[in-house]
Amino acid sequence: MTSSFFLRLALLAGLAAHDGARADSVVYKCVSKDGRVEFTDINKPGCKVLDLPGYISTPAPAPRAAPAVTMRQGAGRPAANPNPAGFPRVDTATQRARDDDRRAILEDELRSEERKLADLKRDFNNGEPERQGNEKNYAKYQERVAQMRDDIGRSEKNIEALRREIANIR
Repeated sequence: MTSSFFLRLALLAGLAAHDGARADSVVYKCVSKDGRVEFTDINKPGCKVLDLPGYISTPAPAPRAAPAVTMRQGAGRPAANPNPAGFPRVDTATQRARDDDRRAILEDELRSEERKLADLKRDFNNGEPERQGNEKNYAKYQERVAQMRDDIGRSEKNIEALRREIANIR
C-alpha cells in the first residue's frame, strides 16, 4: 500500500469524523495532469464530486463569469452598470441625511486634526523645541525633534485626506 492511499484514508476519516461539517458540504477529488491528487471544496476543471457517507453531495453552483463591461458611446470609460434586481435602494432624503452626518463627522475630525497640528507646530518651535530634562544626550533630543517632524507631516497628510473626503461628499 502506498502513502497516498493512507493519505486519502486519513482525509476521508477526518472528514467523516469532523463534528463541525455542514450537511451541504461538497468535497471534490481533483487529479492533475501529472497524477497528483487533491481533495478540496472548490470546484476546479477536472474535479469530481466525492460521495462521502454522512454528507449530502450537491455540487456548489458553478462560478459565474464576470459581467461584460460596456463602453459608453464616445466616452473612454466603462458605462455604469445598473443595480441588479433586488439590490436595496435608498431614497434621496435618507441618502442626503447620511451624507450630512458623514460631512459633520469628517468636519469634526478635521477641526480636531487642525488643533493637533497647531499644538505640534507650537511645540516644534520652528525646529528648535525646548530641551527636556531627560535629553542631556543631544542624540536623544534630535530623535525627538525628528519624531515631531514626522508627526507634523502625518498630521498635514491627514488634514489633506479629510479635506479631499469632504469635497467628495455630494
